[in-house]
Amino acid sequence: MSSARDIVQKLWSYCSILRDDGLSYPDYVEQLTYLLFLKMAHETATTQSGVNIVPNGMDWPSLVERRGDDLHRHYGEILKTLGASDGMLGLIFRDSRNKIKDPHKLRLLVADLIDARHWSALDIDVKGDAYEGLLEKNAQDTKSGAGQYFTPRPVVDAIVECIDPKPGEKILDPACGTGGFLISAARHLRMRNPDMTPTEEEHLRLHAIRGGELVGEVTRLAAMNLLLHGIGPNAGTAEPPVATQDSLAVPPKELYDVIITNPPFGKRSSVTLVTKAKEGDDERRRVLRDDLWVSTSNKELNFLQHVAVSLSQGGRAAVVVPDGVLSGPGAGSAIRRRLLETFDVHTLLRLPAGIFYAAGVNANVLFFDRKSPGQGSERGRLWVYDLRTDKRFTLVGRRLSSADLTEFTRLYEPADRAKREDSRAEDPVGGRWRSFSVDDILKREDCSLDLFWLPSQGNAMATQNFDEIVGDLVADLQFALAEAAKLMPGDERRREER
Repeated sequence: MSSARDIVQKLWSYCSILRDDGLSYPDYVEQLTYLLFLKMAHETATTQSGVNIVPNGMDWPSLVERRGDDLHRHYGEILKTLGASDGMLGLIFRDSRNKIKDPHKLRLLVADLIDARHWSALDIDVKGDAYEGLLEKNAQDTKSGAGQYFTPRPVVDAIVECIDPKPGEKILDPACGTGGFLISAARHLRMRNPDMTPTEEEHLRLHAIRGGELVGEVTRLAAMNLLLHGIGPNAGTAEPPVATQDSLAVPPKELYDVIITNPPFGKRSSVTLVTKAKEGDDERRRVLRDDLWVSTSNKELNFLQHVAVSLSQGGRAAVVVPDGVLSGPGAGSAIRRRLLETFDVHTLLRLPAGIFYAAGVNANVLFFDRKSPGQGSERGRLWVYDLRTDKRFTLVGRRLSSADLTEFTRLYEPADRAKREDSRAEDPVGGRWRSFSVDDILKREDCSLDLFWLPSQGNAMATQNFDEIVGDLVADLQFALAEAAKLMPGDERRREER
């Protein structure tokens, strides 16, 4: 079976053919995802559910049987018809149009690339990796993320395993991107609860999953991804699970049992979220959120506040945050203090460098619960797992895998956190799992959560096998050269390729 990377490489290789037709990278990914969606929806109907979410005559068989101008015309008609539909199909295909001018190249894409492969026969993880790999490439090439980074799949799945969503719960990702956290949560629910009642399954499909995304094109991809995983209404007036919105602009309409998210960070917002209106404020540069604790223009701090106030009593959250959120002064200090004093902030996962699709991104996952009325004001301990010190990963060679997070998910004890044990009992010096008194953290200057204890062994490369070092360097150089080539003007790139 082809690896996910091989599949992505083949999908991406066709982009060079279509670039001659005037398609940009984002246009190619857009058209490719429309076609992949039609093909995978057809396979799902014929091999799994028996229900075709795409109307007859507008589906994949009606497209693949045509050629030439007839194919070109019918593809445009499919996009226009589905774009006028209700429900998820309307959300996915709204304002879509055929941007592939040459019917021959469209046929090549339809018949030679997509129809030649039976996508449903692929392992679901491989298929998901291939799809997400395309989106990653698009994000790298367009440089249009505005602080958005793709969360590595092993991190997403480990977070969901620890949070352990249950049937009947409502799950939110207020910065959902292409829906990775939401799809992982739905998959986890179905795997852990194979005997869900029809009512519970309907709740999962129509009501349990909600997401917000600022960029319309990314919302479209999230909707495609979710619908292909059986989440959302096929048609009708039921509310789609995702919407294009600025999640920070308004207080939450409802509270959620589970919130899992990797908000955009790295860029300061052009507007400030204020808790109280002041005379002389420029309304164009401020948003009133009187439900928040502290006024700031820092996006990551505002998302942390937004998540906290969006949790129901007893609700659980996991938020990816950069290092600055753990130790920054001013607004950051005030928000950390409020969080530690009024919520159960119980776990911090320090992520290694080199795993996100941007250089210099050091991130962590902060887990906390909103206390139930019976819990009182007693504060507990913050457990920290250090997956960063003396750990080295890259985007190409030494990629983070699920196995690298196995120890953390085991020590987290999702079923009963009272069973946690401090690693100091076995290893007084080392050990990546330690606990700290929340009361002691509150006594720290700025309530810093920048907690670490492992002594660095210096240059991690010194302990690696020589072949591994060379392999990593070659992979990184190849990645860097490929990225540099994308910055070359089109004519120069074609001369280089020849």
